[in-house]
This record gives sequence, C-alpha cells and structure tokens, in this order.
Amino acid sequence: MKFKSALAAGLLVATAFTSQASAQEVTLRAVSAFNLDTTFSREFQAFVGWINENGKGTVQIDLIGGPEAVPPFELGNAVQSGVVDMANNTAAFYPNLVPTGDAIHLAENSVQEQRENGCYAVIDRIHQEQMNVKYLAHAGDGIGFHLYLTKPVEGPDLSGLTIRTTPVYQAMFSALGANLVRTAPGEVYSALERGAIDGYGWPSQGVLDLGWDEQTKYRVDPSFYNVDVNLLVNLDVWNGLTDAQRAKLEEGAAWMEALNANNAEINTAEYAKQAEAGIETITFDAAGAEKWLTTARDAGWAAVEAVDKPLAQELRACLSK
Repeated sequence: MKFKSALAAGLLVATAFTSQASAQEVTLRAVSAFNLDTTFSREFQAFVGWINENGKGTVQIDLIGGPEAVPPFELGNAVQSGVVDMANNTAAFYPNLVPTGDAIHLAENSVQEQRENGCYAVIDRIHQEQMNVKYLAHAGDGIGFHLYLTKPVEGPDLSGLTIRTTPVYQAMFSALGANLVRTAPGEVYSALERGAIDGYGWPSQGVLDLGWDEQTKYRVDPSFYNVDVNLLVNLDVWNGLTDAQRAKLEEGAAWMEALNANNAEINTAEYAKQAEAGIETITFDAAGAEKWLTTARDAGWAAVEAVDKPLAQELRACLSK
C-alpha cells in the first residue's frame, strides 16, 4: 500500500514537472535503492548536495529517501515510469529492465575511460532504449566484491554451501557449486542468524554499515568484479529539461565520478575495521586465486552472452583492458 501511495504521489509530481520544466529552476524528486547515510548512497548524497549548492536558480534535487520510500527491486520501474525523476540504483536491482546490465560490474576500466572509449555511450543507449532512462553517472569504481562466510573454505569450491546472491555473482557462485538464495539486503542478517545461509556476496565496503559483521566470520580474498551504482534519470524528464539544466546535472555527475578515486583508501580502512570486528581473511594460494578470478570473469560474461551475444561482445570489447 505504501508503494501504491508513492506511485500516486509520483504521478502527480510527474504532471507538475511538465509545467515546471520550462521554468528557470526545476526540482527533481530522487530516491536511493540503498539506505541513506550508508556506503552506496554516499556519493549520491554528495552529488545531491553539490547540485543543490551549485544549481541554485537552475536545478535542485529533493531527495525523498531510500528503500523506505520505494522498495529496492521496485525502484527501476519507478524511475522508468516517472514515479520518481531520478534514482540511485544498481543494475543488479533491475535485470528485468536491462538484462545485459550485469556487464557493467564486469568492467576492468574506469567510468572516465569508458566515456573516452565510447563505452559509456553504449551503456547509455541501452538504458534509454530498454528502460526509458538517461544513464547519467556511475559510482563504485575500485570497489570489488567478496564472499563473506560463517564457516571457512579451503579453496574455490562452494559445494554444500548456501549463499545469498544477486544477479551480480549468481553465475560465478553457481559455477563454483554453491546453493543460491536471493533475498533483499534487509533480510540477510536474520538469514545468517538463523543459519539459513552460510554466507553472502557483498562489496569490500558496507558490511559494517548493515551490522552483518556480527554474524560474519570470514572474508574471502581476492576481490572480484567492480561495484556499479548508477545514477538514472527518467528519459522524458531528462528530455524536458533545458540545456542549462542538463549541463548542470552532467557537471555534477563528472564531479561525483571523480570521487571514485577515493575508494582505494576507503577499502583499506574498511578492511581494517572488518579485522577489528573479528572477520578473518581467507586468502587463496596462486592457483586457487587464478581459478577464483577466471571463473568470475568467464561465468560472468557467459551469462551476459546468453542474454544477447552481439551486445555482450560489444560491451566486452570496451569494458576490458
């Protein structure tokens, strides 16, 4: 019922937006798929602050909230339809809308390099055609994923383990023999506490934000893939903005993407905090690490190719080093 109420309110805002678009200043309504003031809303909230400071008289953003405003797996539909104007989201939460979106987290280069080599334009085109959104910006470069466990493993074999997954690492964990369970992030703590799952995939950052460290004993190294947290704008809204409004949002997007450079230092600090919280590191030997990373890469791209092979090949060519 809450989401239906948000839907009705959003439609009213969408109607009002049409009359505002030609005004000197426009206000966009935004929602994050992640809880505010946690890791994966960090850059987005910084972007909102930058726009509201530097876009006065041109464009402003009303940050409505996080998952309490729109459930994470509903947010893709909400920004597609215009219920919200802007979303901070990950492709793992909208695979029904952009089935090849999993390619983004397989990137081996930065978003700045993707803008330079034309890959950003390809990803933007896919989002516009398939989801009715402008792919405005990308955060998360330099934040890898890990497997976190309640029991140890000796090598890259997950047979007999039940792992909470998302589309991000579903193909990889399946190839390594795991039993897979998909849940919303908010259900992971209780699943660990009950012993319903033996572990979960999650990035290097954010575990402590969610309190999962209380139920986690091990982190598996090395990390794999790259986080994608994408800033999306409803395409009808984007096209209705003035040139000055779009330019200010793009300027803010470039500013936000530059924050990715801080992630290496943040990762180091986060690993130290995990160790202090009692999370031990399992580090595979050279052969195990090679199998771990090779399986991640090959299974990941195979899953994208199964959806759309020509597009997967186009993306792999510009996302790989």
